[in-house]
Amino acid sequence: MSDDARWMGAALALAERTRGQTAPNPNVGCVIVRDGRVVGRGWTQPGGRPHAEAMALQQAGSAAHGATAYVTLEPCAHASARGPACADLLIASGVARVVAAMRDPDPRTNGAGLARLADAGIKTACGVRADDAALSMAGFLTRRSRGRPFVTLKLALSLDGGVAMADGRSQWITGPEARAHAHLERSRHELILIGALTLATDAPRLDVRLPGLEGRSPTRVVLGRRTDAPPGWIAIRSPGDIPDLPGDHLMVEGGAATAAAFLAEDLVDRLILYRAPILIGDARTLGDIGLTDLPAAHGRWRMIQSRQLGVDTLEVYQRA
Repeated sequence: MSDDARWMGAALALAERTRGQTAPNPNVGCVIVRDGRVVGRGWTQPGGRPHAEAMALQQAGSAAHGATAYVTLEPCAHASARGPACADLLIASGVARVVAAMRDPDPRTNGAGLARLADAGIKTACGVRADDAALSMAGFLTRRSRGRPFVTLKLALSLDGGVAMADGRSQWITGPEARAHAHLERSRHELILIGALTLATDAPRLDVRLPGLEGRSPTRVVLGRRTDAPPGWIAIRSPGDIPDLPGDHLMVEGGAATAAAFLAEDLVDRLILYRAPILIGDARTLGDIGLTDLPAAHGRWRMIQSRQLGVDTLEVYQRA
């Protein structure tokens, strides 16, 4: 791995700290490196400001002069009432080089940030670990390219493919390690959705119950009638209503009919499967997802992660 790729990896790790908290801004990470040493670190703060570059430059101070800034998205070039353009901050700091993972699709910046830096005599590079950056900022990019949140479907499955017992009960298919991981995933989403039947059957809290992350519980959404929504919840009538939801990351947790509805509408961008070493037998499964023949099922998903969580197996798939 090149030095640029390695340092960009550090910036990508920082960007994950506020995933699901920065909308409508992207979750960006930045490290400033001088003589092989990190002198500044930053990541987009909750609510979208300060930007990652501003935070890193403040930490670096005068050490930024002559350094290289690694940022997971092209520095912004447009003026804002909430703060100065990051391209201008980098120029004023005296950095010698800026490496961006990808260009900003925002038309106010797209290419203009890097061009402004280059015009100021700063060396620039773009495209380092671009695929990883796109995964990190999938919510921001999906909202802009498709006009809706990035949708993660989480399923807890038995070995025989059951998502619940025949009467709808699903607590608990997986063990404590898998459930803790699911809570971590919740903390990375602004929104979490279940169907009205799951709400009535299981009455899940859908909050984050990990020490230190309790304040990052997502807004709860129910797929059903407005009368199905408890106080503080949002109700939508169909999966097609998700563009109206506030936030760039939506986690769909169940149940079987709700999961099938999102798959049938081709609205799932990422799958998280927790496979438990149990057999249910007469169980609820996903049901009809709109598949008409087996060849159409192939080539739609690629695995990006697999690991053990206690006795359970985690598999993560991305839309191919």
